[in-house]
Amino acid sequence: VLRQILDRGSLGAPVLGTIEMRAIPHWQSFLRDYGRLTLLNMSIHHLDVLRFLFGDPIEIYSATRTDPRTSFPHKDGIVVSTLTFPSGVMAVSLDDVWSGPREEGFTSDIYIKWRVEGTEGLAQGTIGWPDYPHGSPSTLRYASKRDTGGEWVQPTWDTMWFPHAFAGVMEQLQYAVKTGTAPLLDGADNVKTMALVEAGYRSMQEHRAVKLAEFGV
Repeated sequence: VLRQILDRGSLGAPVLGTIEMRAIPHWQSFLRDYGRLTLLNMSIHHLDVLRFLFGDPIEIYSATRTDPRTSFPHKDGIVVSTLTFPSGVMAVSLDDVWSGPREEGFTSDIYIKWRVEGTEGLAQGTIGWPDYPHGSPSTLRYASKRDTGGEWVQPTWDTMWFPHAFAGVMEQLQYAVKTGTAPLLDGADNVKTMALVEAGYRSMQEHRAVKLAEFGV
């Protein structure tokens, strides 16, 4: 829905996009020996979304620190990545897998929020997986000088991040196979997201912004 809002120009020219995750993943056991943690296994989804919304970035700067809750050795626990795009859009992905204490008697504040600001309006909402396996629908609301008179509009739906988001992607792939058309998200596009992740790790290691051109993208 957000991509449709952007494509029809309801927000004008995009200026800034942010994804703010303060949620605790359930790291799978194989990641203990993987050598890479949050950027590759969590941030990657948010970087992929930002590419889907704004196109291929010029460069990425990623900063990290360890997560106090994660007991096995790791470097990229909490990760903050800043992306710049040819259009001038700037985007930030904050992946806070610590998000404060979580123990009996302590009321935690777990969420994933996103926001996109444009010259003619803004949109914001939530991603509804942090309370998995219970689940809750993701949310979106937007206000546009062009389309809504500056008033907030909030569509609603009953579908959730799991399993509906996965089912939707698989349905689109099956449709592409059936009709002989190119899928909306193909393998070549996924390689570009992996290049962005690699650029993020190089940025962490060398403490600098890394251009995607260094990876042939």
